[in-house]
Amino acid sequence: MSYYQGRDRRKPTGGTLHHFREKRKFELGSAPTETSLGTGEDIKNVLRSYGGNTKLRLDEAVYANVIDPKTRVAKKVKITKVKSNPSNVDYSRRGVITKGAIIETELGEARVSSRPGQDGVLNAILMK
Repeated sequence: MSYYQGRDRRKPTGGTLHHFREKRKFELGSAPTETSLGTGEDIKNVLRSYGGNTKLRLDEAVYANVIDPKTRVAKKVKITKVKSNPSNVDYSRRGVITKGAIIETELGEARVSSRPGQDGVLNAILMK
């Protein structure tokens, strides 16, 4: 299923706009990747995007690259659970990881600083 990112066919008054052309390929979008907590290994998905480019999406995350701001050392740490997600209340209940989500790791709580659904990697900063 694709998402149309072009102009709406309705005016603010409720009338219809008469378009001068059909929908185009570059106006298509896709559904957001809701990265969830996995069990085995990280599951990544490579998609072809417009212009023949590729996008790497992280479907299920098991590990995160956690940076300790005091020692400035990054470690690959296992995620135990998703504590909260300020972007959406429903995401924290379902365990969806997005940028800004607070995850519980083996080192402690960390805030996600990358966009795993768009970058394909999960980076986080250790909180106090």
